[in-house]
Amino acid sequence: MPHIHCFPPIEDATARVLILGSMPGKESLRLGQYYAHKRNAFWTIMGELAGAAPAIPYESRVRILKSAGIALWDVLASCRRSSSMDADIDAVTPNDFKSFFRSHPLITEVYFNGAMAEKCYHKHVHLETLPLHYQRLPSTSPAHAAMPYDQKLKAWQAVISGSHPAV
Repeated sequence: MPHIHCFPPIEDATARVLILGSMPGKESLRLGQYYAHKRNAFWTIMGELAGAAPAIPYESRVRILKSAGIALWDVLASCRRSSSMDADIDAVTPNDFKSFFRSHPLITEVYFNGAMAEKCYHKHVHLETLPLHYQRLPSTSPAHAAMPYDQKLKAWQAVISGSHPAV
């Protein structure tokens, strides 16, 4: 199984929201871009919510997220995985969230892009209690096709509105 590494975070000092995935998939790793798989709904959702649509160049989408106060990263710094499936993740090393949150004091909300990101965070990241709101959102992965897009979009509106509806 290959050992893979995540990307640096998309972030700046004004971020108020952090969206966490587990680890980039093969297509994302190949292209060096978060959520690069054409059937992943992340950028389509961010297009509707923040104007960072998939048709816009990646660098522009990154700037739009930053200007909206949204940071993007992965829970895992590295892991072994034989495919793009989260279920294949093994031998994990989490990212350094203690340092990240220390350097981003305006972040008050953390959203997990799917169950595996949430599970990995709670299992591998051990922080003293921080005044953060944590919420799992439906995965934007094409592997999570059972939920219709409009339901995913409705749940993901919490990222922009700051409301915390049940998923």
